Amino acid sequence: MERYYQPEIERASQEQIRAWQDERLVNQVKNVWDHVPYYRKKMEEKGLTPADIKGVDDLHKLPFVTKADLREAYPYGLMARPVKDCVRIQSTSGTTGKRVVAFYTQHDIDLWEDCCARAIVAAGGTDEDVCQVSYGYGLFTGGPGLNGGSHKVGCLTIPTSSGNTERQIMFIQDLNATILCCTPSYAAYIGETMKEMGLTPDQIPLKAGIFGAEAWSEEMRRDIQNTLGIKAYDIYGLTELSGPGVAFECSAQSGMHINEDHFIAEIIDPDTGEVLPEGSQGELVFTAITKEAFPLLRYRTRDICVLSREKCPCGRTHVRMAKPRGRTDDMLIIRGVNVFPSQIETVLLNAGYPANYQMIVDRVRNTDTLDVQVEMTPEMFTDNMGEISRRQKELVDGLRAMLGLAAKVTLVAPKSIVRSEGKAVRVIDRRKI
Repeated sequence: MERYYQPEIERASQEQIRAWQDERLVNQVKNVWDHVPYYRKKMEEKGLTPADIKGVDDLHKLPFVTKADLREAYPYGLMARPVKDCVRIQSTSGTTGKRVVAFYTQHDIDLWEDCCARAIVAAGGTDEDVCQVSYGYGLFTGGPGLNGGSHKVGCLTIPTSSGNTERQIMFIQDLNATILCCTPSYAAYIGETMKEMGLTPDQIPLKAGIFGAEAWSEEMRRDIQNTLGIKAYDIYGLTELSGPGVAFECSAQSGMHINEDHFIAEIIDPDTGEVLPEGSQGELVFTAITKEAFPLLRYRTRDICVLSREKCPCGRTHVRMAKPRGRTDDMLIIRGVNVFPSQIETVLLNAGYPANYQMIVDRVRNTDTLDVQVEMTPEMFTDNMGEISRRQKELVDGLRAMLGLAAKVTLVAPKSIVRSEGKAVRVIDRRKI
């Protein structure tokens, strides 16, 4: 039987959801106009005042906000509350320039934790469960978000953070952890390590996993589910909006329900900014309508996906977003072809390889090159060069069929690609562009 953390919200009628969104959007626009000079200036540049926004139908009139705006306004320029009203910051795991810093009032944290609690209950979690949170803690939103959601559900919470994989497995076994929360690449590594220890899925107490913070394919999901003997659920979020829990998967595992009482989603053409009709693939844009300290309006996520309002068998009525197929900003353009790491992962997993690979992009004599380094499993490992050549050619053909371009494939020994306890480093781009 499907369970809900806040059934009256999660199963609300479309009319009720729309009424919440209309009212909260109007209030939020007035809030940023009154308290955030940066926003007011952007609105004035478009000739807008709060009176022009009467509901969701007027949302398209508002200016977009991008990561460039966040960097320009860093650190306090987009805050809508004084520092004395804020109780926490979180920050992105970005590696270049100024990080994105997001601010929270206590009310913001309560609502964020409610969203994460909805995700845990959707994955079958109750107050009888033991929830191991193996996302990073600290500035990264993964650990604190799921930790708070787990508390709200009433689970016994194990705040292991990421790393120290042997200790992770010890706690899973000794404390009978039933729900694991971490990045999908770390879940795959935990599963791989358990397999090496001789543990079979029926000897692992886990029943569910909530995995997010990086793109992962359906093939990778099947791999993790088979290794750990669990049902693997996707969760989506951005530090800029709050963190994980903006959207989450239900038992149907066919798209993530966006918490529409807190976030309005749009799909736009990434080139023109035009709002696209429902069912179109494009860039996902979010407006946070309940955030107090750091309310972003029409924030461009750079994630490419599709929204669907088809009725969901789980009974939830909030719109679903498909698993993002990539990002406009980590999409690689190689010899004029758009390439997403998830496409390469699909080919590898379908051919029986683990999700341990790296794409090395370079430019030789003004031509882009793509070298995909792929780990063999211990069962595949051989020093038979003929067999290795055959396998490499098989993958070259598979990648050409998927991507429409030639890539070099190098099969490497098991365990030779560095493992990640957070987000996996899949792409090394050496081009000087």
